[in-house]
Amino acid sequence: MSDVLTMEALARLVPQGSRVLDLGCGDGAMLAHLQAQRGCSGYGIEIDDANVLACVRRGVNAIQLNLDQGLALFADASFDVVLQIDTLQHLRNAETMLRETARVGRTGVVAFPNFAHWPNRLSVLRGRMPVTRRLPYQWYDTPNIRVGTFADFAELARRNGLRVVDAFGLEQGRVVRWWPNARASTAVFVLTR
Repeated sequence: MSDVLTMEALARLVPQGSRVLDLGCGDGAMLAHLQAQRGCSGYGIEIDDANVLACVRRGVNAIQLNLDQGLALFADASFDVVLQIDTLQHLRNAETMLRETARVGRTGVVAFPNFAHWPNRLSVLRGRMPVTRRLPYQWYDTPNIRVGTFADFAELARRNGLRVVDAFGLEQGRVVRWWPNARASTAVFVLTR
């Protein structure tokens, strides 16, 4: 996630000094921010070679791993917080990774582009797939294998036995609690077992 305001809003969900696992950490920007600003430690999980190298250059501990293979390498509750930011829509088995997030972390923070955001709905009404700042790809070249909505994810979490501690949307770094399914480009959920 490159938007600084959104990154800071998500970082506020991570308690000071937490041990963090960042799934699909990209270039390590979020974990580096948490280390510098919140005194956190932990690991990033990333599959892309260039991103793993970028993590190392930032001073972020990175493990190269395909998340579709699970998190068997980690024991139950081995992290205070597991971040799954802009990762869920890229995974083949989202439910398995959601349960793994809750298993290895005491708390999970999941954030993803909210397909039900009103500009996306307007695009679909016009007969076109949306291309926005949060969904910047054309339908034929997107790395996303699925899209999700705020409302759908709440049901998915409950169906998998997870407790939603907090849920809100983000729009340009601002928290949206009133009608987040329509008014927020990013859905955010804080989960526990």
